[in-house]
Amino acid sequence: MSTTRVAAPADVAGAARRGPAPASRRGVPAHGRLTPWLFLAPYLLLFGVFVLAPVVLGGWISLHRWDYTLPGKPFVGLENYTDLFSGSATADTFWRSMRATAIFTVFSVPLLLVVPLAVALVMNKKFPGRNLFRAVYFAPYVLGVAVVAVLWRYLLDTNIGLINYGLGLVGLPDTTAWTTSLPAAWVALVGVTVWWTLGYNAVIYLAALQDVPAELYEAARVDGANSWQQFVHVTLPGLRPVLAFVTMITIIASANMFGQSYLITRGAPGRETRTAIYQIAETGLRNYQMGSAAAMSYVLTGFLMVLSVAVFWLLRERKAR
Repeated sequence: MSTTRVAAPADVAGAARRGPAPASRRGVPAHGRLTPWLFLAPYLLLFGVFVLAPVVLGGWISLHRWDYTLPGKPFVGLENYTDLFSGSATADTFWRSMRATAIFTVFSVPLLLVVPLAVALVMNKKFPGRNLFRAVYFAPYVLGVAVVAVLWRYLLDTNIGLINYGLGLVGLPDTTAWTTSLPAAWVALVGVTVWWTLGYNAVIYLAALQDVPAELYEAARVDGANSWQQFVHVTLPGLRPVLAFVTMITIIASANMFGQSYLITRGAPGRETRTAIYQIAETGLRNYQMGSAAAMSYVLTGFLMVLSVAVFWLLRERKAR
């Protein structure tokens, strides 16, 4: 014999005070408020330990005369920063390295934006051997900087390098000092970097090109647009968000160039190809002036932050009037 329980008035009143039960999507149980934070906890822990903590510690070190070979590390406030703008020998060396960084960035970034885009446009076509073509252009990027530098230091050697040997075979000067003279050293560093890293940008461009709707190209062809007009009015607007991202990461990577200069030219001739990161590493790790090196890092970071804002402002999405 079954019985049916009738809800008491007190039960009904209690349910009304508690409000409706938590809603959940069909088939998805409701979770507590802490559940998302528990999933984020591993990342937040790693981010705090390896990103936030070094940023705070670096700022603290930059306010001290921090020589880790000596017991005392006196607080000097902003002295390490003012030294970089005082005309001292340290300031002169640092700003020469900043100039070297600017030279490398100015010449490498346009090439690393245009050449990978051209490669991506070709890779986006259908032709026999397309997958091999893609692999060939991306393969150098998987190599480490040490491998790339040793390989190209041999190829660029003045006496036994294959580059000069090949130039001699076609009747061009074959005695160019690619690693110890200007402007040959900059040509070598920029050329090696473009050869090494263009595959990464090309893959990003290729993914973006495949997201541009084919209907836009069909409509442009119906309106009589040629290939160049389709590229300017369809492809480039479709790539605008990706272009801003690629531009920014390329600028940051170029401004942080270290391995190529350190291993290929070794800063030669003189200190002309010694970049800011090279100088920071030299100051902090070889001269033990960690406070000054940290201040240099934050000055470089400040320039990159301003440049980042400018790039995103220039490439922002503009509303049609």
